Amino acid sequence: MVKVGQLKRKPILALTMGDPAGIGPEVIAKVMAGPEIHRLCRPLIIGSQAVMERTVRTLRLPLQAVRVEGHELRGRRDKLPILDPLVHPLGRFQVGRVSQSCGAASVAFITKAVRLAEAGCVDAIVTGPINKEAINKAGFDYPGHTELLADLTRSREVGMMILGGPLKIMFVTTHVAIHDLPEALNTARVGKAIRLADRALREYFGLAKPRIGVAALNPHAGEGGLFGDEEGRVILPAARRARAAGILASDPLPADTLFGKAVRGDYDGIVAMYHDQGLIPLKLVAFGRCVNLTVGLPIIRTSVDHGTAFDIAGKGVADPGSLIEAVKLAARLAALRR
Repeated sequence: MVKVGQLKRKPILALTMGDPAGIGPEVIAKVMAGPEIHRLCRPLIIGSQAVMERTVRTLRLPLQAVRVEGHELRGRRDKLPILDPLVHPLGRFQVGRVSQSCGAASVAFITKAVRLAEAGCVDAIVTGPINKEAINKAGFDYPGHTELLADLTRSREVGMMILGGPLKIMFVTTHVAIHDLPEALNTARVGKAIRLADRALREYFGLAKPRIGVAALNPHAGEGGLFGDEEGRVILPAARRARAAGILASDPLPADTLFGKAVRGDYDGIVAMYHDQGLIPLKLVAFGRCVNLTVGLPIIRTSVDHGTAFDIAGKGVADPGSLIEAVKLAARLAALRR
């Protein structure tokens, strides 16, 4: 039986540092210095203690980085509880530059957070930005967080949904070159994205019968095959199979009108065919407030919507807004699950 105290307990969130050479340490420090995160959760930073100490000093924040093995610190807003999983301290690296050591460290932080979540030690994880080139230099052949998390949790059907303002978007492909898109799209992949969008809207947002708008790949949805045949050959069959399974998915719709309809409330979620198709309108309506939600994992994971921003790393100008939104969503979902 669940006790009343357990229901009232603030969720414990593991915040992974991301790439130490990027803006992850800075946005975490800024969020930890404010009051909002402490109202929402009990945060535990998974990262390098030395990097966080240096970041706090550089930003002149009234915080003290303290290494912990668990959750010894309770309710102290002037403390940064850090669980550092690195066997050997992170060596010298240059802020704002790709490095193998930082790539390896960022994967170590993610791996530790996942294991804590699987063991029930934390209620959710919120990840800072990693650098894809850096993790690949370190020997981890992944295009991003989503695929790494799927492997770590042994999850078979996983996808990336990004939320911002009135939009909730699931992606068929993410980090794929434009010239490779036609070959990357197939009916199975589109069908998977539709199923994951439906699952997310039901499980995380409580919609009994979510309406899903499916984006076309080509202008005018191919104009009857004049501008491409992916709509009729690949996307439409997936939408029809989804509807046969009880999912309210549309036929492929021109992207230039679909997103406007979703903003007006005609659709609860969108399935986008590729990265920029979804992220351009999303960031237009909610730049700096978007959140990445991984659907299909046995654990709750949210993330910032931005990268490592090496061009501004170490300058003290990074905006922590997306991290705050990611914490809010993770805390809400953790409370609902508990």
